[in-house]
Amino acid sequence: MQDIIVVIGGGHAGAQVVDSLRREGFRGRVVLVCEEPVLPYQRPPLSKKFLAGELEEDRLPIRHASFYESIHCELMLGNRVGTLDPAARTLRLADGGQLSYDRLVLAVGGHARPLRVPGVDLPGVHVLRTIADVKAIRAHITPGVRVAIVGAGYIGLECAASFRKLGLEVTVIEMMDRVMSRVVAPEMSRFYGDEHARHGVKILTDRRVSALWGDGSVAAVECSDGTQVPADLVLVGIGLVPNTQLANAAGLLCDDGIAVDGHCRTSDPDIYAIGDCCSQPSPLYRRRLRLESVDNAFEQARSAAANICGRPVVHDKTPWFWSDQYELKLQIVGVSQDHDTVVLRGDPESRAFSCCYLRDGELIALDAVNHGKDFMAARKLIAERVKPDPARLADPAIAIKDTI
Repeated sequence: MQDIIVVIGGGHAGAQVVDSLRREGFRGRVVLVCEEPVLPYQRPPLSKKFLAGELEEDRLPIRHASFYESIHCELMLGNRVGTLDPAARTLRLADGGQLSYDRLVLAVGGHARPLRVPGVDLPGVHVLRTIADVKAIRAHITPGVRVAIVGAGYIGLECAASFRKLGLEVTVIEMMDRVMSRVVAPEMSRFYGDEHARHGVKILTDRRVSALWGDGSVAAVECSDGTQVPADLVLVGIGLVPNTQLANAAGLLCDDGIAVDGHCRTSDPDIYAIGDCCSQPSPLYRRRLRLESVDNAFEQARSAAANICGRPVVHDKTPWFWSDQYELKLQIVGVSQDHDTVVLRGDPESRAFSCCYLRDGELIALDAVNHGKDFMAARKLIAERVKPDPARLADPAIAIKDTI
């Protein structure tokens, strides 16, 4: 009898795992179930070139339909899985259909964290996670539109840059005291805050949104200190919540996402989880991590496919991320949480510099702005758990590999 592997999720992880399963030699039936009615597509351009109108929709798919045909992957687009029964190894679809599986891969991603204030349901209030979200936002974009962005993380600031390219008036409202505070050091926050201000973005920090106002559609954002921000369009970008509903209801262990082991297996050995939706133990950082990145989605997909096909692989990659804002490319390698020392490498005024994070003398992360050499070197050194000389590390004339 032919084995059946079902993959749920139409993002980078889902698209990669069906490819990797075939590359690993799996010859059984592969089914990819996608809730959205479109082929799996790239997410990063949504807040950048696609939002700014610089990239057409037909450039977004990760693979074209002919690819899935060539690897004999059955696509079930526009289908949502309603329930999962691990004991029976069956999935019940929202349309009443049923799928059986031998192994299941959950690549279900996450959804935008909701803003829970009065007025959030007014027309003109948006989140950005899907192609449909971007189309809805772009339908509101006309000359003179005033945009308020709630949240100064990657999504909020990338969208701010895209909106400014379109000539819109933009205000960013952030509850913390600096932009990107959860992921970068104050020096990096200051640089990016200044960069957005230079491009005409107004940034309000230490402000909590208390309500959205409007008669028929949104017209203003009210902050807890009484500040009123006029807005014809509001974008909420306050983070991502992993989609664990299906896993929770099926009794799978969840811990800041669907909990998996080093082989990407959930608490049910026949079910794997990959991508933004899952958390996994990290030997490098000695704790469980849930990573929201394209690279992590790809690498976990490859690891899961290998393990499913009987080639044991422990997923232990040094994570990396990127963010494009204006002409700046921010490349981040490692996870800087729990650092105790920050070493600035180069002058931010040069617009090509790095920020290094140490813990107990060990290099655990690096942020590079327009500095690909530092980024590439750090990927190797962080994995090797090196302890560089901080004084030499601060000298941009010395290659990072020579600071040990």
